[in-house]
Amino acid sequence: MEHAKDAEPDGLGRRPDGVTDETVDAVGAVSEALEWVERARGHLYSFHQLMGRADLSLGEACDKLRAAGHGPVADRLSTELVGRNVVHGRWTFQIVEDFDDNYWSVFRDHERDVRDQLQHGVRHVFEAEMKERRRTHGHPGHERRPPE
Repeated sequence: MEHAKDAEPDGLGRRPDGVTDETVDAVGAVSEALEWVERARGHLYSFHQLMGRADLSLGEACDKLRAAGHGPVADRLSTELVGRNVVHGRWTFQIVEDFDDNYWSVFRDHERDVRDQLQHGVRHVFEAEMKERRRTHGHPGHERRPPE
């Protein structure tokens, strides 16, 4: 096999010399775990945006209640819920920042270190080799890479 620095840019033919099937599988599993964390992070950002929109919507609803003559009801909702922390002491942006700083970025650094140490930094070796095994050579839609 060729070295990563000589590998093709499409990600195929990337396994560095001396990297075993077991290592490719193990490194791929670490990368897959990170992909699950990436998905969870996306959901966390969705939660952040949904909660922000809900807070703004509730503020608008309070304005409408006041305009309809229901000031005490609006005041109670506004005082108790508008701008309220979603977890003790935190709005969602603080949760997102803490997650990014203390878990997501740490995991990304470790995943990169595993790849650097065990696969010479090459990403997606497992997937590249699976693509090569699964594609139908010479069949449209199964090209090794996009046309040049």
